[in-house]
Amino acid sequence: MTGLACDKCGAPLLGNPDEGAILCDDCLTIARPWSHGRAALVYGDVARQMVLALKHGDRHDIATPAGRWLANAVTPLIRVDTVVAPVPLHRWRLFRRRYNQSALLSSALARELDRLHCPDLLMRHKMTTSQNGRTRAGRFDNMRNAIAAHPKRRSLIEGRHILLVDDVMTSGATLAAAAEACFEAGADDVDVVVMSRVIRDD
Repeated sequence: MTGLACDKCGAPLLGNPDEGAILCDDCLTIARPWSHGRAALVYGDVARQMVLALKHGDRHDIATPAGRWLANAVTPLIRVDTVVAPVPLHRWRLFRRRYNQSALLSSALARELDRLHCPDLLMRHKMTTSQNGRTRAGRFDNMRNAIAAHPKRRSLIEGRHILLVDDVMTSGATLAAAAEACFEAGADDVDVVVMSRVIRDD
């Protein structure tokens, strides 16, 4: 995406991009535990097709160009100590799907940024049900206490900048749970980036 966007979630906004960091209405009312959020695409027809193809259609090839788009969106936030990590899937969902689409994206992004990639930095130890069809409050309730730092990866989190990667942001509930897990494990700072940002019509 180009132009002015929300500094916390990447939603496009009207205005001059030179205005500096501003927040959308959602991020003025919802506490976001991360510092900055970026999105490569708005979740429209084309972006939706790509996300679904990557997530359910075994189109792993989409991750490579998406990694470049993500890098373009997030490069100004990168530090020398940045660790790139995906939002995790529960082990049973990973078993059924065979891969984590967010890990494909985070791997491609880490290569573009030349930064450390840790695909199992976080664990989704609670088997949550689908977020589809839930209200915003329901999405946050569904993700409560669902994600934690992998006990063998805490040393990669402590005192460092963590960049979390996901395919789509709707309410931000999943990313919030992941960011909170990073801070609980001692992260110095957390930013997020997604392939596509869903924009609400209301």
